[in-house]
Amino acid sequence: MASGKEYLNFIIEQLSDLNEITYRAMMGEYIIYYRGKIVGGIYDDRLLVKPVKSAIALIPETVYELPYEGAKEMLLVDNVDSREFLAELFNIIYDELPEPKKNKR
Repeated sequence: MASGKEYLNFIIEQLSDLNEITYRAMMGEYIIYYRGKIVGGIYDDRLLVKPVKSAIALIPETVYELPYEGAKEMLLVDNVDSREFLAELFNIIYDELPEPKKNKR
C-alpha cells in the first residue's frame, strides 16, 4: 500500500517549524530529509525514523517496523500530533545521522 499525499502534507506541516525539511517520492513512499540528511520516511502512512541511540532514548515505547519487505527496521513515530515532539526528535537525531554521500560526477 502506497502512502497518501494527504499524510505526507500533514507530516510536512507538523515539521514546518524546522528549516530545511525536504522529501523525495520513491516508489509510492516518501523519503524525509532534514538539513540534507535522511532522517526516515513515510511508508504505508506511517512516519518511520532511523533507529539511532538518541531516537531510541526519546521514544520510551520503542516499536520497530519494516518500511518495506527486505529493508532494515526503523522506529515508528506515533506521536505525530505534537509539533514540539517532532522538532525535538529531528533535532536530537540529526548529529547521529550519516553525512549524505557525494555524487561522483
